[in-house]
Amino acid sequence: MDNLPDYLKVYVITDRKLLPEGKFLNGVESVLKGGVRAIQLREKDLSPAETLNLAREVRRLTKKYQARLFINDRVDIALMAEADGVHLTESSVSVEEVKNRFPQLIVGVSTHSLESAKKAEVGEADFVTFSPIFDTPSKRGFGPPQGLDRLKEVTKEVQIPVLALGGIKRPNVASVQKAGAYGIALISGIWEARDIADESYQYLRYFLGDSHE
Repeated sequence: MDNLPDYLKVYVITDRKLLPEGKFLNGVESVLKGGVRAIQLREKDLSPAETLNLAREVRRLTKKYQARLFINDRVDIALMAEADGVHLTESSVSVEEVKNRFPQLIVGVSTHSLESAKKAEVGEADFVTFSPIFDTPSKRGFGPPQGLDRLKEVTKEVQIPVLALGGIKRPNVASVQKAGAYGIALISGIWEARDIADESYQYLRYFLGDSHE
């Protein structure tokens, strides 16, 4: 895993319901001001048209900060919004098809087992998220927490970057690093912070020290 980009060290997934109404784009910009350079737009309750409109707004911000934008599940919206990549679920279209037809897209895949992580790697995904590591409301539908031992198993068996997701908070970042996670994916750990920009910066420090821009 040499020469991999630092932007995957801290990967922020949106949930506008965790922010006051009308403050979503301000929150996204705060994340970017804090140094995060990878954001996944994941707002499943919006219509395709609403998602595209929001994606274009977020894209303007990510361009301003030279950050990468990923769109959850929707390859078509990723292309129309000129996003950098798409984040697929285990039930999405295959990684192989996306890579074959749209090789310019960076492709991440949500995984919940070693088998699905290996499948994503074989399909030439660029990275996977593995979840839930710890208990978290947003991931309870995927069963009990995987825990650090399963995370370690996946990071040993899969050569592409594995991002730990689910209940990641600052006190447990070191433990997922020790288990081999290339980076972390965050939802509530960022959006519920009192100071989103500073919280973003503090998470980055675990991986990049003070050297990031």
